[in-house]
Amino acid sequence: MASPSNKKEPVLVQWILDTRPWYPEATQTKQLETHASRALSLLPESERASVLRYFHVRDAKMSLASHLLKHYAITKLTPTPWSATTITRNSKTKPVYLDPSTGQEPVSFNVTHQAGLVALVAVANYHSGQADTGVDVVCTSERRDRDHKLILTDPAGWPGFVDMHADVFGPGEVTYLKYRVLSAVPGLVSGSKPEDLIDGKLRAFYALWALREAYIKLTGEALLAEWLRELEFVSFRPPRPTEAWEVPAREDDDDDVDTDTAQAIRKFDIRFRGGKVEDVKMCLRSMGPDYMIATAVRTPDRKEDALGWELGPYEFLELDELLDFAEANR
Repeated sequence: MASPSNKKEPVLVQWILDTRPWYPEATQTKQLETHASRALSLLPESERASVLRYFHVRDAKMSLASHLLKHYAITKLTPTPWSATTITRNSKTKPVYLDPSTGQEPVSFNVTHQAGLVALVAVANYHSGQADTGVDVVCTSERRDRDHKLILTDPAGWPGFVDMHADVFGPGEVTYLKYRVLSAVPGLVSGSKPEDLIDGKLRAFYALWALREAYIKLTGEALLAEWLRELEFVSFRPPRPTEAWEVPAREDDDDDVDTDTAQAIRKFDIRFRGGKVEDVKMCLRSMGPDYMIATAVRTPDRKEDALGWELGPYEFLELDELLDFAEANR
């Protein structure tokens, strides 16, 4: 796709903000009013209030980043000053920006946040119909102690843990997670200790969670969608971890062939109500040993457009860079 500087062609961007090092002096959410005053001043009053409503400062920082990223995308990808980037919700309650002169969405975006990371995928300048986007990030270590305890104390063990979430998975996915994933994914377990076995299974669990969430968000629905159990990722597998957070996922040359050592996976067998889904482009990539991010795009009116787009690495943005841009484009 074209770069953001070329306004005549469709543009797809993938951005991440890492909020973990932000405002270390703020140990309580209310302290952000002082330490994050510059960033908060760039948001409408209602959005500032929603940020400061969070009890935990880590959640407030992710909310702040989510709001900032959406306004940044609109101003960066459309000829709209920051002060005019009014975000509303559509009939499915999904955040959208509508051009006041046309009533259309000049940029389609979706945002996710987990364990300090906030990611956005957006498509702008697409003029051949609707462009749908979905993204989800998971962190396998964030709830590791809780997950291990649940598995070890459940009389049914791992199958019991999977059954706790069976209402949001397809029946085939549940069976696969319970009984087949270890044999189907060589190298999923990295060691010989009992906890290594659990960690391998949990990596598969969270990979599936990210894939499903990105797909569901693409449709504009939520986890309460009535068709959740009719969606299925057949014989999915998680990508191998990268060595460290700052080490990007290895990019394979052939999107149609994913090796057992792939760190970015782009080939999926997706079924919906028994039929094969052939109009959604997805990628599931590792970011360090713990994080995985799933991205989904679709152009329903011309499926070949989205299927031809490249879902490469995410670009990491710096907070000061974003704030400088916002202030210069008010």
